[in-house]
Amino acid sequence: MTTASPSASQKTVRVDLGDRSYDILIGPGLIATATAEIAGRLKGRRMAVITDENVAPLYLEPLMASLKEKAIDAVSLVLPAGEKTKSFEHLIPVCEAILGARIERNDAVIALGGGVIGDLTGFAAGIARRGSRFIQIPTSLLAQVDSSVGGKTGINSPHGKNLIGVFHQPDLVLADTDVLDTLSPREFKAGYAEVAKYGLIDKPDFFDWLEKNWQAVFAGGDARIEAIAISCQAKADVVAADERENGRRALLNLGHTFGHALEAATQYDGARLVHGEGVSIGMVLAHQFSARMNLASPDDAVRVEAHLKTVGLPTRMNDIPGGLPPAETLMDAIAQDKKVKGGKLTFILTRGIGQSFVADDVPASEVLSFLKEKHPV
Repeated sequence: MTTASPSASQKTVRVDLGDRSYDILIGPGLIATATAEIAGRLKGRRMAVITDENVAPLYLEPLMASLKEKAIDAVSLVLPAGEKTKSFEHLIPVCEAILGARIERNDAVIALGGGVIGDLTGFAAGIARRGSRFIQIPTSLLAQVDSSVGGKTGINSPHGKNLIGVFHQPDLVLADTDVLDTLSPREFKAGYAEVAKYGLIDKPDFFDWLEKNWQAVFAGGDARIEAIAISCQAKADVVAADERENGRRALLNLGHTFGHALEAATQYDGARLVHGEGVSIGMVLAHQFSARMNLASPDDAVRVEAHLKTVGLPTRMNDIPGGLPPAETLMDAIAQDKKVKGGKLTFILTRGIGQSFVADDVPASEVLSFLKEKHPV
């Protein structure tokens, strides 16, 4: 459960993984107090801070100054912003920065940024010196409710998204809700898709609440903190039960198989499609495909699409500017993402709102037929 912290507006979610357990702190002003939180948990005196060109002008200097005040020797590396940064090309300089900072066992690598920076930095921290301590300071809504929690790290390949990586849990996550006020409306909406996902997986009451309160979540304040805390708790519970995705954790991929294929089809061009937008379209497709397979009512798909469309998210493939390749090409990306076994795929499907399940026997031919129906060329 989420718990009250010294600040009435701050919440703490615990990810219970035995001796690798860690806290997610959620609330306003956490970047300002980041060094105190870090110093209270880690004994190290060296840090490497990895960020990007969008985040650095806003938050890097105060964080570095705060670290210096605590006599922590910190170096920083600023990378280009965008999904294309999750690549071997940028993994190398991150690893070199970690090694150059002479990070030791009690020191840490800090990811200051959104999901791209968190995934890339976490991967580098997982492999440099065979595993370095790692702190997430997520600066996007998507990263705060999803990618910063659970230890999945990695980079993309021309073969598909997140195909190269390791499980490497952070030691602390600081989700400063104030930074979300600097996001563009598009970025915030993209992150909201992941919030809605938790309701659609197994929390129908939360989805009901979001339908009624999404405007308050967008406006900020207590409703936003509550939505983030519920989302983080949902993910923490799943990660604690299935850290390495041998079963239940796969449910967190609701909408992602379709979404990843769409991202690959746009060559990870953020001007056309960002991750949360792909997830939004993917969740609608997952509900529509479930209805097509007579697993759920078509009314559920209509309801999901209506809510996501109301908040301003794309919900259909033709919402993506620039067009898409044929269904067969999309199918190739899906097969790579969730590997075909005996002509069948593993998908996250649903029997209704909040009733998602892992289906490991989905005929690839049915998926291809569905894609052709939704994306005729």
